[in-house]
Amino acid sequence: MSVLVEFAMFPTDSTESKSAFVAKVLDIVDRSGLEYQITAMGTIIEANTICEVFTLIERAYEILGKDSNRIYSAIKIDYRKGIVSRLNKKVTSVEAKLGRKLNS
Repeated sequence: MSVLVEFAMFPTDSTESKSAFVAKVLDIVDRSGLEYQITAMGTIIEANTICEVFTLIERAYEILGKDSNRIYSAIKIDYRKGIVSRLNKKVTSVEAKLGRKLNS
């Protein structure tokens, strides 16, 4: 089984710039040992179970909650049985159909 989760989260009751808070969340993601990709609008994580990702997201809420009373998050989940290592395969599949590399 493979779970791809794209999420973004940040406090809404603090400064206009969110990079310091995003850095705290990405520290948790990086230390998790899970495969991930950072984008300008969120982070994509690949895991074997939904529980792994939700545990990570719960930890991110705990960290951000220390400095904030209100946290916004957006989460998208793609769950698929039997397929692994989809984080890069999805992009590679589209590039193959186009016959060229895309900016990533």
